[in-house]
Amino acid sequence: MKILSTKVHGILDYLMGILLVALPWILGFNDVPAATWTVIFVGAMMITLALFTNYEAGIVRSVPMASHLYVDMGTGLILAASPWLLGFADQVFQPHLVLGIVEILAALVTSRHVPDIHEDEVAELQQKDLINK
Repeated sequence: MKILSTKVHGILDYLMGILLVALPWILGFNDVPAATWTVIFVGAMMITLALFTNYEAGIVRSVPMASHLYVDMGTGLILAASPWLLGFADQVFQPHLVLGIVEILAALVTSRHVPDIHEDEVAELQQKDLINK
């Protein structure tokens, strides 16, 4: 079932990235280095990927949306498994597991791989008589 548009997915990418970077201090596990750096790294990577993805929220728009979704799935899997892979599950695992699963689900339910032309771009092209009105 595809229920998220690429526009909503983009907004969620930035929000999730910011949340992940702040999470160690919000939930108080900043004294567990592996757990802290894992979410900071994944959050920073999510924000960077969002900036470079070819969708409504992208700035540079050089990464295809399909590739972005594959990275999201891989990142979600790694984030969910990181407490056991990196050996900090006995101290904290719930946020990594839950947010990793959320990341996987977001990739699975995004509605399309290529965003439509943005409304402002259509208006600009119409003004220049480059497309039919």
